[in-house]
Amino acid sequence: MIEALLAIVGLVAGFGANTVITKQRQGSAEQKAQKELQRAKKEAEKLVSEAREEANKAVDETRKEEQSRRNELKELEKRLVGREENLDKKLDELDKRNESLRKNEDEIEHLKNEIREIRSKQQDKLEKIAKLTKAEAAEKLMQMTERDIKNDLVGLVTKLQAEARDNAEEKAALILTTAMERMASEVTAERTVSSIKLEDDEMKGRIIGKEGRNIQALQRALGVDIMVDDTPGYVVLSSFDPIRREVARQAMIMLMKDGRIHPGRIEEVVAKAQNQVEKDVVRAGEDAAREVGVIGIPKEILQLLGELKYRTSYGQNVLKHSTEMAHIAGVIAEEIGADIKITKYAALVHDLGKALTHKMEGKHHHISGEMLRKYGAPEEIALAAEQHHDDVEATTVEALIVRTVDAISASRPGARNISAENFGERMRDLENVANGFKGIEKSYAISAGREVRVFVKPQAIDDLSAIKLARDIATKIESTMQYPGTIKVNVIRETRAVEFAK
Repeated sequence: MIEALLAIVGLVAGFGANTVITKQRQGSAEQKAQKELQRAKKEAEKLVSEAREEANKAVDETRKEEQSRRNELKELEKRLVGREENLDKKLDELDKRNESLRKNEDEIEHLKNEIREIRSKQQDKLEKIAKLTKAEAAEKLMQMTERDIKNDLVGLVTKLQAEARDNAEEKAALILTTAMERMASEVTAERTVSSIKLEDDEMKGRIIGKEGRNIQALQRALGVDIMVDDTPGYVVLSSFDPIRREVARQAMIMLMKDGRIHPGRIEEVVAKAQNQVEKDVVRAGEDAAREVGVIGIPKEILQLLGELKYRTSYGQNVLKHSTEMAHIAGVIAEEIGADIKITKYAALVHDLGKALTHKMEGKHHHISGEMLRKYGAPEEIALAAEQHHDDVEATTVEALIVRTVDAISASRPGARNISAENFGERMRDLENVANGFKGIEKSYAISAGREVRVFVKPQAIDDLSAIKLARDIATKIESTMQYPGTIKVNVIRETRAVEFAK
């Protein structure tokens, strides 16, 4: 029992002690919490105070900036107002000036009218005094002036023409002589062969074949007319195409050497001859370009250039004529400072169109320009080649050089074969052109058609008119006749005074 009481007393005492300890701990925690709370309040108050100070500073700075902007806007507004006032003043001044100008224009117009009236009155008085109208007076003045200075004008024109002719002829003769001396090529050219000599009548029979089958096969394969009976001892080949004619010539020579002539063999030999001629054409074009020193020519142009080997013009081989021209043109271009490469290139290909005149319509120099542009030659080359005849105006120095050397090469003695009939016809045409003008007494074509001398009637043609007549005759010759080189027109006005002493 006592033990139980002791136990109860112990429990009560322990419980009481725990309660006291617990209260003590609670009181200590509350004190700490209050201290922390007070510390937080102080820090919050401090932060609020700092935030207020920063906010006040920001407000002050914003106010200062706003005040500065207001001041700037006020200054700008003052400037704009000042400019507006200046513009108004200037506009007022311009209005005043315009008004003043209008008044001055009216006064000037009034003065002009007064001057016109005065001039008209003076002219009327002069016409009454002189008994001539204004037009009649002007005409009389022109007649008097012309009569007074006519002799001086004739002398001046003659002097200037003589000086220009002497200087130009001397310089041109020096350049052309130098070029021709440095380029000493042969002047007699080949003729394309259109006939082949037969060895005997047996070969003639082989060519014809049984019932004419061989000659028919030849004509069909070659595209040329073959005549074996027209000229004794010869086979004549006729075709408008010089390349086709050359293929036929080589094929006939091969067949005649071989002796085996039949349709199967003919096709084989013709194919071989065509290949050989194609190679010869390309080689001829390349050799010509290499000879004159022109590089970079397109293959198609070289092909057409090589075909000129089998073309002739008045008996002159066109390819030799072209290479000769290129050499002479290069020398002249060097002497006068023109572009040597363009000049030689254009001179070499100037007659390119002659390889196609049997296939295309048009003049050969126009075809030359068209083909050069088509195959990628430079435009200045095409122009110079296209302008080497008089129907197209020469627009470059190189074109003039090509035109000049074309005349030089074509007009050399022996370069071209011209029949006596054509020569006589050209001489008559020259004289007829000159005789077609009024005031002509007689005319003569001399120097193988290189000069025409025209004698005029001195009563009908004066010195000044003689100069104009020479120019008119030359112009008509250029527009109506075809001729190589140049023709000199020499108009002669002769006055003879005859008296007899008795």
